[in-house]
Formats: sequence, C-alpha cells, structure tokens
Amino acid sequence: MTTYLWNPPAVQSLPVRGKTERLPVNRLFFVGRNYHAHAVEMGSPVDKVAERAFYFTKSHHSLVESGATVPYPPETKNYHYEMELVLVIGKAGFRISEAQAHEHIYGYATGLDMTRRDLQLVAREKGRPWDMGKDLEQGAVCSEVVHMPGVVLDKGEIELAVNGVTKQKSDLSKLIWNIREIIADLSLYYHLQPGDLIYTGTPEGVGPVLSGDKITGHVEGVGSLELNIGPAE
Repeated sequence: MTTYLWNPPAVQSLPVRGKTERLPVNRLFFVGRNYHAHAVEMGSPVDKVAERAFYFTKSHHSLVESGATVPYPPETKNYHYEMELVLVIGKAGFRISEAQAHEHIYGYATGLDMTRRDLQLVAREKGRPWDMGKDLEQGAVCSEVVHMPGVVLDKGEIELAVNGVTKQKSDLSKLIWNIREIIADLSLYYHLQPGDLIYTGTPEGVGPVLSGDKITGHVEGVGSLELNIGPAE
C-alpha cells in the first residue's frame, strides 16, 4: 500500500439527478467568447469564419456545488458572474468527428465561471495567461448533473439573476460553436475522458457581485443553480 506524507485531496464529484452514485470529475474546460453579444461587450468580436474556438482551464479543485456560500475572493475589486451550460463527457475519445460527438455526451449541468475580471483584463492587455483571473478557489460552480446520454442541446433559454434581478438572458441557439463543434474541436487537443466538464460559454450581461449577493440561474431543460457571496476572508 502506498503511503503519503499527508492525505491526498478527496475526489471531486457531483450529484447526478435520480442516482445515488456521484459523478467523479476529471478536468474543467471552458470555451471563451462563445456568444457574439458577450464577445462584443468584452471588446473582442468573433469571426467564426476566420477563427477557431479557444479554451482555458481551471483546476478541478476550484469546483464548488450549487447552493454553496463562497467568500468574496482576495486581490480583486471586480468579481464577475458568467452563467453557462455545462457539457459532461461520458465516453473517452480523441479526434472525434462532429457526426459522432453525441456518442460522448453523458449529460449536462448548469454552471458559473466566476472571474476576477480586473485581473483577467490586465493579463489580457499584457499578453499574459488568464490564470489569476480565472482559476481561483471556488470559482467553478456546478449544479447536479442530468443524465442525458447522446442528447445534443441546440436551443433553450439560459438566464441568470442577482438578488432576483435578471442580468443575463439568452438562448443556447446563439452559441457560436455548438455542442458538436466543441466536442470535435477540443478532442483535437486532448484525449477527452469521462468526467471532463466543458463549460460552453456565457451570454452577454456579465457583471460584478458583492458580498451578500445571491446569484441564481437556470438553463431550460437542464436545471437551476444558486450561489451566495460571503464576506471577504
């Protein structure tokens, strides 16, 4: 038996609707600028004809379940929400064709890509990695997973509110790169594995939250989530 100097981290996992077993989480991928209106509000319009999708990652240790209360993070004065559909991979694959992409779908969840926007924008302006703005502790929020094997979602309302006031509202049909395209393209870079989560992008309306705020959101046909912002540590 292997012994360690200290206890290794626990397996990150998510509940699955209707099941007692939990889904072990592998990696967290995020699609950047995948709604035109959000790309415009961020000052970086997307030309799908001339560009490919781009991605960033977060440590799976940043994952926190819906319903949690998380502290306002350190070293930021501009903490933003980004509501997203989360795609859950259920079958390993590499260089997957768009025609076969559905075979690798386990299901979906709703998620938040929480962002230290001020740090992200400084990094972007200086050509530096986004890690300090994006890969923050408790900065990847996810609801329970809905088992929807082989289902390709191509429409459905996505909405977010802060303290009951709607801030984001769009439709999955407005994704620049759709579910099949995301799976096929990302699998050119990585051997996708069961438990990989792909946050598919956020619509327009992103903005800041403060300590004491409550975020709620939903994706039609998938489910809802909530997150409470606690005081800074």
